[in-house]
Amino acid sequence: MRVGVPRLVAWIFCSAIGAAFADEPLRLVDCRLESALAGGSAAARCGQFRVRENRDDPQSKELQLHVAVIPALRLKPAADPLFILSGGPGQAASDFYLSVAPAFARIRRDRDLVLVDQRGTGRSNRLDCELPDDSEFIVLDQQKLQAAVQACLAALPGDPRYYTTSVAVRDLDDVRAALGYRTLNLYGISYGTRVAQHYMRRYPDRVRSAILDGAVPAEVALGPDVAIEAQRAIDVTLQRCDRDVACAGKFPDIATQFTALQASLRKEPVKLSISHPLTGVLTSTMLDVARLGAAVRLLTYADETVSTLPLMIHEAHTLHDAQALTAQYLRVESNIAEQIAEGMHFAVVCSEDAPRWAQENVSDEELAKTYLGTAFMHGMRAVCEGWPRGPVDADFGQPLQSNVPTLILSGSNDPVTPDRYADQIMKGLANGKHVIGAGQGHGQLATGCIPRLTAEFVAAGTPTALDDHCVRNIRPTPFMLSRTAPAP
Repeated sequence: MRVGVPRLVAWIFCSAIGAAFADEPLRLVDCRLESALAGGSAAARCGQFRVRENRDDPQSKELQLHVAVIPALRLKPAADPLFILSGGPGQAASDFYLSVAPAFARIRRDRDLVLVDQRGTGRSNRLDCELPDDSEFIVLDQQKLQAAVQACLAALPGDPRYYTTSVAVRDLDDVRAALGYRTLNLYGISYGTRVAQHYMRRYPDRVRSAILDGAVPAEVALGPDVAIEAQRAIDVTLQRCDRDVACAGKFPDIATQFTALQASLRKEPVKLSISHPLTGVLTSTMLDVARLGAAVRLLTYADETVSTLPLMIHEAHTLHDAQALTAQYLRVESNIAEQIAEGMHFAVVCSEDAPRWAQENVSDEELAKTYLGTAFMHGMRAVCEGWPRGPVDADFGQPLQSNVPTLILSGSNDPVTPDRYADQIMKGLANGKHVIGAGQGHGQLATGCIPRLTAEFVAAGTPTALDDHCVRNIRPTPFMLSRTAPAP
């Protein structure tokens, strides 16, 4: 889930009112999905599915959900497609698919892939507005922050109360029916694992199998643990550098360097002009402790990017060259602004997580010991105080109990959904399997042999005979020892 600063990731069965458009056919036409951010495109069949914003009010405004089907390569595909659910919350399924399409190639041989841009994302009435960036949320006083939230709400093209997961799963099942599929398979990444689990809870007979990648249990309210898990991930990374002879030789006592860099930036931020890493435009900016935290947290999401952190920390602290870290902040901040619909993000977090934050029992004293500190949660609480809450099913936060065959994928160094989360989910699964990638971060779909394993799992419809020995060959990316080369 995206849980930046301050961002992150009782269902009612379909009534005659809620299903006002359910009997209408979903007409698909040839189209091409494109994404400048993902840098690719894909041929598909696309259509618009009509729903009411408030599904229980026949007079509510009409929304158009963007639906895309990537047809199977087989002339006679399997009857049950794979529905792909993206993360965030706030990322469109179509954007996510384009960034990882090759990882689904084996599954696509036999099955259609279905992408529904969840309401509030992508081309489905994206709920977006202008907000200060992550670091500004930390330093803004409460009054200015709340004023920014109210301005955001006023600019949204919809009522954020009706963009929760409990509403979205109803949309999803209506789309399934409109496409003529009796059952489906699910793949969910990050926040998408929350959507998948709630759909499994509501429609167990519709789900043939499910893959949860970077999973969060239904009973966990994301937010309070973010800084704790982010600190754990960077600690593990820097400890691995200390154990690596080449890394430790180049960057001795790197954890102390990181702590000293934070103290230095807290005292005096670094101002500089650099070429923006995405646009090439000369940009005047600065690196302060808040931007450092945002860059480090997002870089720990993938083992490829985390491998660069000791080098960049060393350059910024010892060589007083903060250009690389600053460029990484600008890159990740721009990518997130492009991918994540802020209004939809808050619609989910403030309705589903905020009311349960107290139960996580994480104190300010614990948060103060992390590199993100207490500011993250203080900002989140301030935002959600002024954000309208929408419908959330009464059993939404209950542990999932399911017979659906389920494969859970985790990274042992995931900074936001640690593998212990998957262990919690496994307790309620009668037919589940948990696979962990050593040293990996958030999202395993494209890692090593995982694309083959997921295809074999979906083909079989059960994890019982799945041979996952190949996962033992997964290793984290070697640390970068200079700007031109990793460790040998």
